[in-house]
Amino acid sequence: MSRQPLVGKPNSRTEQQLLPLENGDRLTRPEFERRYHAMPNCKKAELIEGVVYMPSPVRFTPHAEPHGLLITWLGVYRAMTPGVRLGDNATIRLDLDNEPQPDALLRLEESLGGESHLTDDDYVEGPPEFIAEIAASTATYDLHDKKQVYRRNGVQEYLVWRVSQTQLDWFQLTEGEYIPIEPDENGVLRSLVFPGLWLDYSKLLSGDFSGVLAVLQEGLNSPEHAQFVKQLSENPQN
Repeated sequence: MSRQPLVGKPNSRTEQQLLPLENGDRLTRPEFERRYHAMPNCKKAELIEGVVYMPSPVRFTPHAEPHGLLITWLGVYRAMTPGVRLGDNATIRLDLDNEPQPDALLRLEESLGGESHLTDDDYVEGPPEFIAEIAASTATYDLHDKKQVYRRNGVQEYLVWRVSQTQLDWFQLTEGEYIPIEPDENGVLRSLVFPGLWLDYSKLLSGDFSGVLAVLQEGLNSPEHAQFVKQLSENPQN
């Protein structure tokens, strides 16, 4: 629908409809969505605790490439695990003040016990089971405000890859708090929500991505992943 020229003195709501999102705006979630929808060229904007965050253009080495590797790792797992959905930069409606757009998420279908669902307009609503963020220059943002939002809304696992610091944090929600997942005796991090989702973080941080995929394949071949797939396949879907 084309915009009509303003005639006379516009009301405040008409004025607001023409305002673009700006970093630091304090908005309600409906107003945030309305302005975001009116900016088709804007690729990413998030509402965290009622504040708009709009990241800078994405650089290749600190964000785009690690993002691609992360999506590949998760995509292989998704391909071998029925009932699991993978999202890349999907907008999530969490609560009235928070609508993040994480770098990656995994969610269980609602019919299989997942906590999130797809709305009629095809947005994720509710907490996905797993969220991952690439923190090139936003470590404080991802490890503080966002982390608290995800914790409070019940995201079961949260992974932050701090590229510039060559560090990775993977948290699991335990009794309302995020507790770091500890590596096993082989230095491999294992998801507790998605059995078989294994990550050799030292290989990831050193650039040995073929090694990362080899360890993931071990997880996919594990008895716990086979049991998880069996459990999902036996759960009747609506």
